[in-house]
Amino acid sequence: MRTIALYGTESGRAEAIAETIARTFPDRDVEVVNMADAETGIFRPGILYLIVCATHGGGELPGFAQFLHDDLADLSPDLTGVTYAVFGLGDTGYVGKYNRGSHQFDELLTGLGATRVGPFGEHDESTHEDHVALGTQWVQAVFDATAP
Repeated sequence: MRTIALYGTESGRAEAIAETIARTFPDRDVEVVNMADAETGIFRPGILYLIVCATHGGGELPGFAQFLHDDLADLSPDLTGVTYAVFGLGDTGYVGKYNRGSHQFDELLTGLGATRVGPFGEHDESTHEDHVALGTQWVQAVFDATAP
């Protein structure tokens, strides 16, 4: 199955995860796409989307990720048959807003008919764990869950 790692970032951490996924799993031929360069038509059945999204500021999506999110919300395309997985980056120090950006994408995609597969991955900045290592472990679990 074709795989697209779609990332939304302010600091570059989500991009680092997406790029590492592509390098770590060359047999998956993962295409890495910045949400800043994505349009709503990118979502099609038959492709596995790896949504790697940070939370910015007080629980908002990164700037360009917000544009894609708003376009999807406004156009409301039917995403039935689209499969995706989510990995969020946030900080539990922001009570009530931890990983809110990734959860916003999850809620929107599900609401448009897409199906989330595999575990919902999360990185908490306050733990000082390696976000790239956690992202790589997460995607392995997603690939395992979606194996034929």
